[in-house]
Amino acid sequence: MEKTNNFQHLAANTTPIWQHQNHQQQQQQIERNIPTVHPATSFDARADADALHKAMKGLGTDEKALMAILCHRSNGQRVLISQAYKSGYGKDLESKLKSELSGNFERVMVSLCLSTADFMAREMYEAMAGLGTDDEALVEVLCSSTNQEIREMNAAYLRAYGHSMEKDIIGDTSGTFKMMLVSLVQGGRDENESGLDEHKIRSDTQRLYQAGEARLGTDETAFNSILATRSWAHLRHVMAEYQSMFGKSLEKAVMSEFSGNAEKVLLGILQCAVNRNVYFAQRLRDSMKGLGTNNRTLIRLIVGHWDTDLGNIQQEYEKKFLRSLAADVVDETSGDYRRALMALLGSKNYLQ
Repeated sequence: MEKTNNFQHLAANTTPIWQHQNHQQQQQQIERNIPTVHPATSFDARADADALHKAMKGLGTDEKALMAILCHRSNGQRVLISQAYKSGYGKDLESKLKSELSGNFERVMVSLCLSTADFMAREMYEAMAGLGTDDEALVEVLCSSTNQEIREMNAAYLRAYGHSMEKDIIGDTSGTFKMMLVSLVQGGRDENESGLDEHKIRSDTQRLYQAGEARLGTDETAFNSILATRSWAHLRHVMAEYQSMFGKSLEKAVMSEFSGNAEKVLLGILQCAVNRNVYFAQRLRDSMKGLGTNNRTLIRLIVGHWDTDLGNIQQEYEKKFLRSLAADVVDETSGDYRRALMALLGSKNYLQ
């Protein structure tokens, strides 16, 4: 079976938001984040840097020692380790790891040398570099990120590549898809999840209907201006109101009015409004189902979330697919690559 990330399948197989009670919707958004690995309590960046140097000194590499440190430190701790390594040994930890490792294991360990903002900026750059564009990576990152995450990513992108992320998006995308991504990369979503305006909810619902199903053709700017800027709570209520007023889910309306990448980005936004953790769980599942594994997506989702909310995503994965994320990772990966991912998933037996 051909491996694709089917956003229509994602929408069709997620419980419509109008079937949830409002208090349940609100509760899921304030649920505390559950990391899979916690910061080291007795942390010494210099000692960790020295241990990493020892693990890569001379012939051969002690991969277990590398994982024992880099897979068991928080993002902030790993940044300090990288700084201590460079000050102590006069070279980048990233460069040293690249010279010692290879394949997907190298990609995981190198990613762990970067701050989350630097890592996600690199993911965005690589999604647009060279021939072709990884549109689904762009959708995943920009649809799901908070304003602060986008601001930090924009700053990291500018530092690393000397120009804005928006400039590359404009150069690599086109049409309605470009308009939507440019809107999202501004990081201008309303993040006030309380104090909802019922009049605005009804007005936006009616506006979306008039921009789509009520007319010939589609007013793409109306969909963009609402879905790219309104709060998650507001969008959930708009989805419920749309179903109530017009007897059809907003997801299905989007699927009938849009196609291609524009459809993917709008469905991605709606899925994140419903439940970001379920959205990420589906993305993880898509990266591993069918023939082959999309290792870039798998690594991005695990490395990008393991010290924040990967525990929440694991819970949703098991509820949705009736098997653990760890079990699927074991089936789809091997060797030190598997061991590193299992460590990030919180496994105590990751070396087995």
